[in-house]
Amino acid sequence: MKENQQRPPQGPGGQRPMGFGGPGMLTMPGQKAKDFKGTLRRLLGYLKPYRFQLFIVFLTAALSTIFGILSPKLLGNATTTIFEGFMGKVKGVPGATFDFSAIWQIIVTLIGLYLFSSLFAYIQQYVMASVAQKTVYALRKEVNEKLARLPLKYFDERTHGEIMSRVVNDVDTISGTLQQSLTQTITSIITLVGVVVMMLTISPLMTVILMLTLPLSVVVIKLVASRSMPHFKGQQQALGELNGHVEEMYTGHKIVKAFGREKSAIEKFDAINEKLYQSGWKAQFLAGIMMPLMMFVGNIGFVLVCVVGGVLVTRGSITIGDVQAFIQYAQQFSQPITQTANIANIIQSTLVAAERVFEVLDAEEESADERSEAVAVRSQGHVQFEHVSFGYKEAEPLITDMNIDVQPGMTVAIVGPTGAGKTTLVNLLMRFYELDGGRITIDGHDIRDLPRGELRSQFGMVLQDTWLFNGTIKENIAYGRAGASDAEIIEAAKAAHADHFVRTLPEGYETMLNEEASNISQGQKQLLTIARAFLADPAILILDEATSSVDTRTELLIQKAMAGLMEGRTSFVIAHRLSTIRDADMILVMNKGTVIEQGNHAELLAQGGFYADLYNSQFSQDSEPQVS
Repeated sequence: MKENQQRPPQGPGGQRPMGFGGPGMLTMPGQKAKDFKGTLRRLLGYLKPYRFQLFIVFLTAALSTIFGILSPKLLGNATTTIFEGFMGKVKGVPGATFDFSAIWQIIVTLIGLYLFSSLFAYIQQYVMASVAQKTVYALRKEVNEKLARLPLKYFDERTHGEIMSRVVNDVDTISGTLQQSLTQTITSIITLVGVVVMMLTISPLMTVILMLTLPLSVVVIKLVASRSMPHFKGQQQALGELNGHVEEMYTGHKIVKAFGREKSAIEKFDAINEKLYQSGWKAQFLAGIMMPLMMFVGNIGFVLVCVVGGVLVTRGSITIGDVQAFIQYAQQFSQPITQTANIANIIQSTLVAAERVFEVLDAEEESADERSEAVAVRSQGHVQFEHVSFGYKEAEPLITDMNIDVQPGMTVAIVGPTGAGKTTLVNLLMRFYELDGGRITIDGHDIRDLPRGELRSQFGMVLQDTWLFNGTIKENIAYGRAGASDAEIIEAAKAAHADHFVRTLPEGYETMLNEEASNISQGQKQLLTIARAFLADPAILILDEATSSVDTRTELLIQKAMAGLMEGRTSFVIAHRLSTIRDADMILVMNKGTVIEQGNHAELLAQGGFYADLYNSQFSQDSEPQVS
């Protein structure tokens, strides 16, 4: 099941404050980074090549914000000018009139400020978008290149969903934060400082009164957040359970129906859904009352500011336009506090995502290839295992002192119970894992002295789990060798007995395979992967239970084709059915990581050992002999 990265839940704290208010509402705190400073420093290191662009972003953000902050003061001046002209007329002051020239001058200045503010905001977003995308592009490229250098062990120890979550979801989280949160942080800080400065220039007394509402706002936020947090956590947990249950039921719907478990599946869904409902409505209700409470606190400050402002106007301490400007600044005051608090949580979650990405980048890589002077030529296929020892865990050896000598052109069958080490042997041969002791040679060359690319180019591999990508059948077969012609692709398909069924499809070789290739059967998928291996024309073939998903009739056809294609090649065959290994030149019988018997079919039967017991016990049931 894929691991879905869950971002911190947000109530109305993610909304912009409505009207006048205190510091607004905060998002719920998310998971914390293990090394906040170290991760932040490393993430900022990716921005170093763009220092000049970031300076432009900071400068344009500052100018855009400053121009926006100046507008309420100018609007207040316009209001004062109109009010003074009106009061002069009311009082009958000789020559009293409206100063339209001053008003128009203020209007033109405001239009200019708005235009420049918008222009600088556009430049800021344009430059920041470029910086963010280039940074994430470099990070994605680094992660992708790292994945290519990681050993098979890394992928065996982790689920595909976990790796995908780090490579896709976590990198997207970083991208979004770089794109939005960085510029919002700059503008929020500048807005907060600028608004406070402008309010102080208008009236220090009203500024202090407004500040007195902050402690009350903080108390309200803490009270609501502390009560809603457990419900938000429960909501996210229940949501994860619900997603997991739905995914399991969807992917296994055939099994559910086959065993008649629809009712129990629905009952489990209802139980989880009820849990989600209970947590969800409580979390959303508590988060929802944040807005009314903050508006209440804000309105208290609003009333005090209006009363005090009115008194100061009557005393002539400030103008009515200044009161208007102060109220506008008070409305702006809450927004940067809210944004800064929200951004702090977003950055925290982003650093958690960055840590997960950096864990991938810091993972231990495959050992570096030794420099070799060996010329890249086609192998003869002489393979030797000399005193090979290996274990997936240091304290649990799986293979000990293995010795095998495979002559060129031989077909070697590997049989044994589950966990005997059959697939492990092949993984070691292709250097997916490194040996703990001994050595493996091909034509006398230690495989550790060969570059991995050169080594693996000598092999053609067909696994029991088919892998086809989203593309045409022709493209999937051609994956075996770059630059293969259509004729070569068709020849490979014929050799694998895939040509007939391909031509029966409406679009033939141009048939598109979807993500899971569900438009063809499992046996047909296996035929295509075998055709791909045939096209590669390798020196050594590895068939890991290649016919396990093919019916008996198709298997016989494939074996017939393989006889010709394996001629002159060293072949390692891991098979379920004994019928696939009767004609093998050598049969390796493995148990608990050790080759306990080796020889051809007749020799092993004559020995009367493990292989003979297995063979006789299976045939005594009059069934197709199986080795699992």
